[in-house]
Amino acid sequence: MVFTALAVLAVAAGAAAVTSRQVVHAALWLVVMLGSLAGVYLVLGAEVVALVQLLVYVGAVVVLVLFALMLTRAPIGRRDDLDAGRGQRVAAAVAGLAVTGLVAGTLLVAVGGTTVEIDDGRGSARALGEAVFGGWLLPFELLSVLLLAALVAALAVARGGDGR
Repeated sequence: MVFTALAVLAVAAGAAAVTSRQVVHAALWLVVMLGSLAGVYLVLGAEVVALVQLLVYVGAVVVLVLFALMLTRAPIGRRDDLDAGRGQRVAAAVAGLAVTGLVAGTLLVAVGGTTVEIDDGRGSARALGEAVFGGWLLPFELLSVLLLAALVAALAVARGGDGR
């Protein structure tokens, strides 16, 4: 029941983040969605993945987005000149539902009634540590460099680009 409640919360918060017309509200809904996804990982027994979810995504990416919004002095409120028209919103909703149906149909055909056996050791700290600091070390470090570059770029844009 906890898994279902967290999954429903994640879907609802994700939908609210996508449909929000204010950027800061969308970022805050993203925090709720990513936090509930970390709860889903906890229920599944992958404590380390849940911790990484909170530290990397909630603690770094969302804070970086909010920091960039504040530094660039982006408009926080709703602006009618930037809103999409009703037809474009309806077309986006239809496209989203079509993609959802396509993915759901593909998953039903591909994995239909198969069951998954849970491997308790798969989400353990040892297995994840070996994976992250083994073959995935370079992509993990490149992600941190990318986030640092985005932060520096946000500072450069906020200062006005005159070199001071």
